[in-house]
Amino acid sequence: MNQHIQAHRSVTFRHFRRAGFALFAALGKEVRVGVLSVATLTCAAPRLALAAGTMNLENAANDAAETIDGDTVRLGEALITASRASAAIATAANVQAVVMARDEINAPAVSCLNDALKNCPAVDVRQRGSFGMQTDVSIDGGTFDQIAFFLNGFALLNPQTGHNAADLPVNTADVSSVEVVAGAASRVFGTQAFSGAVNVITALPDSDGLHGSFNAAAGSYGTLLGEARGEWRKGRLASALSVGGRRSDGAVDNGDFSGAKAFWQGRFDGRRLRLDAQLGLSANDFGANTFYSAAYPDQWEATRRYVLAVRAESKGRIHLAPEISWTRNADHFQLIRHSHTAENFHRGDVFAAGLRAWTAWALGQTAIGAEVRRENILSNNLGRPLDESKYIGVRGQDSIYYTRKDGRTNLSFFAEHALRIERLSVSAGVLAQWNSDIDGLRFYPGINASLDLSPDWRLYASWNKALRLPTFTDLYYKSPTQEGNTDLKAEENSAFRLGAAFCLGNWKADARAFYNRGSNMIDWVMRSADDIYHATNFQLSSCGVSVSVNCQLSTVNCQLSYSYIHQKRRDDIEVYKSNYALEYVPHKFTASLSHPIWRHLHAAWNLRLWKREGNYIEYVDGASTGTLRPYGTHAVVDARLAWTQPRWEVYADLHNLTATRYYDLGNVRQPRCIVLIGAKLKL
Repeated sequence: MNQHIQAHRSVTFRHFRRAGFALFAALGKEVRVGVLSVATLTCAAPRLALAAGTMNLENAANDAAETIDGDTVRLGEALITASRASAAIATAANVQAVVMARDEINAPAVSCLNDALKNCPAVDVRQRGSFGMQTDVSIDGGTFDQIAFFLNGFALLNPQTGHNAADLPVNTADVSSVEVVAGAASRVFGTQAFSGAVNVITALPDSDGLHGSFNAAAGSYGTLLGEARGEWRKGRLASALSVGGRRSDGAVDNGDFSGAKAFWQGRFDGRRLRLDAQLGLSANDFGANTFYSAAYPDQWEATRRYVLAVRAESKGRIHLAPEISWTRNADHFQLIRHSHTAENFHRGDVFAAGLRAWTAWALGQTAIGAEVRRENILSNNLGRPLDESKYIGVRGQDSIYYTRKDGRTNLSFFAEHALRIERLSVSAGVLAQWNSDIDGLRFYPGINASLDLSPDWRLYASWNKALRLPTFTDLYYKSPTQEGNTDLKAEENSAFRLGAAFCLGNWKADARAFYNRGSNMIDWVMRSADDIYHATNFQLSSCGVSVSVNCQLSTVNCQLSYSYIHQKRRDDIEVYKSNYALEYVPHKFTASLSHPIWRHLHAAWNLRLWKREGNYIEYVDGASTGTLRPYGTHAVVDARLAWTQPRWEVYADLHNLTATRYYDLGNVRQPRCIVLIGAKLKL
């Protein structure tokens, strides 16, 4: 999933049920084919193309839908093709992709996108604060630094740290779907998508006119949430704008927060050219409790993210897709709130420009492309020291300066080819990369294949390599409790995937297995009980399996998933405590049920049961007891009740209905039950 796109392959969809979910945005419009759950999507399209939320739809006019009974539809063969070069992000050909459609984003206790990801198999969401404040997201036992986030195919990289990577500058009303891809594939997603990628697709109107929507909620601990969105379309022009805000007194001590987001998206879809542009902003201020060190319970942080991106795509036999983007991440951290003790200021900028080209011919589809990316950091903690005469003032601060600076340049070139021979689809390619921080030109190849055993059965397999550079925090960060390492090597990984998908009637199922062999993996570890955390490299292999099952019976939908992960270190370095990499989730079970109650009243329920490896050090009154406590096993139930009408909805969200008290990251205590009452209106 980088800004590179995957090569050609066709996908056949046969069994779906009617209910009004948007499946793919094609040619700037939505193709509506039925309710698609996580399991359904992996069955229907274990390899999905996410080309800026678009796909090239061919021969669809020749495909008529056949109605089998009053509710089930068997689709004729609709040939959907996508290219790795088609100006956005695509999952690797034939690689499993979990796609969360609109209803799953509106699941119980989902007040932000991070909440929605909690229900994905093999996705680990470690949320420090309520409502998405400072969330670490990882896939298949990896770390939060090893996945890449995308917004409509544009990478939202933050070379400072992955802690704030999931802070996306979009409101939930903007989102039409979320694609989650597990596994390494540098040739497809870019070098930083080490263990997977998440792409958020936002919606544009598909009919002319002006439309709007509003959402507001209030609840426990003085929590207030609000969003407003407007969208407009006229012929070939489409645009959407949203704003949102939230605040809370916090469910734990020093857990208060306030934040705002704004997002604009525009599109011109001409006969020979399509232009896409987006502009986003997110701003958060929050009490950071014991987020980064249990010895300091009065931490505070403020983050800002600015995103600007433009893409063009020509239409014709040979497609050309140039694009440019800019992302700025700003971070202000206080170890002790309202003081300058260990106070940090960071500002990172990522500039990227790329060009892709692809075409279909007699032997398949071929894509080539190149990208240049520049990553800069200004800080008073991260980077190389500046001469005092070159200090740069921190905007909005008196007599405070950025005293350190660093940067790196990345050049990448890719080539990809895909073909389909009857029921067999194969895609293979390579990414060649040069980076100013590593020696020489490095190559990251991969191959993906799928075999349709029948209209209802599909097998898929892949092998891919990946690279991840250390963040500037990994390299330079220094505090009373942590110390970076400028000698860190880049992480590398060989990833193998094998899976099967099955669809029959109302039942959909998917099963997959993976094996990762990682070298120079990065973690923060303590070597003894009285040590601080040090950034270090180590050798690690992991394997796992996951199974998802979905059943749709009339108005009742049920989904079950289970994932198992096992890690094994391949070195004998003694570690007293890992802070991230070894605190993975070996067992995770999720179950969801949605059903009507009476007339327009509906209910939805989510259960998450998980076990986390590793331990946290017990603290009492800000002092370490020297005792390691295992994270253990926890279960959380969320629920939603909603009275729904075509243009409005009233709902009640119950977060952690069982009031489970638990620790999921360090000594950050998670809140008990949170209740939100809200309403939505469409105009």
